[in-house]
Amino acid sequence: MKFIIVGKNIEVTEGLKSAVEDKIGKLEKYFTPSTEVHVTLSVEKERQKIEVTIPVKGNIIRSEQVSSDMYISIDLVEEIIERQLKKYKTKLVDQQQNAAFFKQEYMEKDFMDEEEVKIIRTKKFDIKPMYPEDACVQMELLGHNFYVFCNAETEQVNVVYKRKGGTYGLIEPEA
Repeated sequence: MKFIIVGKNIEVTEGLKSAVEDKIGKLEKYFTPSTEVHVTLSVEKERQKIEVTIPVKGNIIRSEQVSSDMYISIDLVEEIIERQLKKYKTKLVDQQQNAAFFKQEYMEKDFMDEEEVKIIRTKKFDIKPMYPEDACVQMELLGHNFYVFCNAETEQVNVVYKRKGGTYGLIEPEA
């Protein structure tokens, strides 16, 4: 695995770099040697945050953890990513896609699916064309943190969502 480690409001010391490479390096049993791992360490007041992103063809494996100690955050993020990988492997076997990014031993090993995804409710509703700003207002009126709508400008299904800090985001499909 190839590590790309950057720091925001924090100097990435050899100790931190070593801790990240040792802990996240345990995941190398799942990936090919050419897999890139993007790690961002940041500090905001008392919050020690690590973000790990691992792009694999067509998907992104990502986790972000915050604690009062960077080393604890590093431990937490590794556990979360390993759990995600076990779930993702089940989907890969079902679909037999993207398997080239993972080692053969990982693909052949069986994992107990301790947290199988189960949809317990389905909602259906009319999608009326509206502008993203109107969708944000509707989302606020409903008290939700996201809202699915048909964009009046592009005539495509989009999602607006509430971001940390009270700002909004827009998700739209690529052409």
